[in-house]
Amino acid sequence: MSVSITIVLLFIGYIIFAIDKKQEDLPVPPILVIIGIGLFFVPFFSEVEVTKEMIYHVFLPALLFISAYQFPFADLKKHAGIITFLATAGTLLMVVILGGIIYAVSLPFISLSFVGAMLIASILTPSDPVSVVSVLKKSAKDNLIADVVEGESLLNDGTSIVIFTCILGIFMQTQSLSPVAFVGDFLYVSLGGVAIGLVFGWLFSQAIHFTHHKEYQVMLSIILAYGSFHIAEHFGVSGVLATVFAGIVLSFEFGNLIKEKHFREALDGFWGIVEISILSILFLVIGIVSADYLFFDYWGLAIIIFIASLLVRFLIITGSTQLIPAWNKKVSLKESVLISWSGLKGSVSIFLILSLQVGSSQEIDVIISITFAVVLMSLIIQSIGVHPLAKKLL
Repeated sequence: MSVSITIVLLFIGYIIFAIDKKQEDLPVPPILVIIGIGLFFVPFFSEVEVTKEMIYHVFLPALLFISAYQFPFADLKKHAGIITFLATAGTLLMVVILGGIIYAVSLPFISLSFVGAMLIASILTPSDPVSVVSVLKKSAKDNLIADVVEGESLLNDGTSIVIFTCILGIFMQTQSLSPVAFVGDFLYVSLGGVAIGLVFGWLFSQAIHFTHHKEYQVMLSIILAYGSFHIAEHFGVSGVLATVFAGIVLSFEFGNLIKEKHFREALDGFWGIVEISILSILFLVIGIVSADYLFFDYWGLAIIIFIASLLVRFLIITGSTQLIPAWNKKVSLKESVLISWSGLKGSVSIFLILSLQVGSSQEIDVIISITFAVVLMSLIIQSIGVHPLAKKLL
């Protein structure tokens, strides 16, 4: 992607974000995606492409780090039980149940293998609340819903990528289906990423006191965000979880040891610019790139899968929060509905879709088109629907 195109995309993003400053009920990302689909038909943007490496190694570490260090540790601790369940066991349940449903409903439409159906489910499992958290905080009386949605998203990205990688290996016939091996790989990749994140986060919190120059401290935060990610990936563990937990440690330190107000202000100033710049480019490019995959014959199946993903998520969240007494007191049925609706798909799902381009077959092409369609429906419909649903339920 050329420099001129990047500048134009940033300018479009600036215009949309500037206009949205006066709007509280309509998130920016779905608007950017719709504009991106329109840009697909403009010849100037014909050379735009996005690779999985660009999303995974450049965009994702920054977005994850920003969300993690800004997420109050006290809120994470307060809702740790619900967040941990949804990001681990809940995510695995989502893949299994949704995968089974996709396999069953696809039979009248296409010949889809069971592993292919599980692959689609794993792509549609990670949530990306970046476009709805601010709306939730303004719509709800307290931040419980926004905290649960954001906390779950921080942790389930790593879980989803590990599950997807295992299922993709089975789909591409590079590894066999072994529950023991799956659990072993899952624990190694997940716990290894967490450990590296905790160590790097702690080292950063110690190093921050060697200088009081805010510019150098911000530079150190860049090293923390990307360094923890790439070192974890080098050792074959989750870079996503490493960056997330490095940010969580920093959030904890802000509440305990780091009392330098100027550092927090400098950090927010720098990463705030990075965040809106990445979001502008990312969601515009998602629209441009996905448009080419939206001309296919199985839109009916894609709509059914989108509805099924909402229902399965609702059943898992409602079932867990209403059946467990401690959670039942915190989360009402109406709040469960809103948490379910707010789990829309985004950058991680797009990265997983692009990861499928390693091979070429009719089934892979169908999976890519279907998942692109479902992700776009999720981004647009769920984002736009959050505000009116919140006003109606809360």
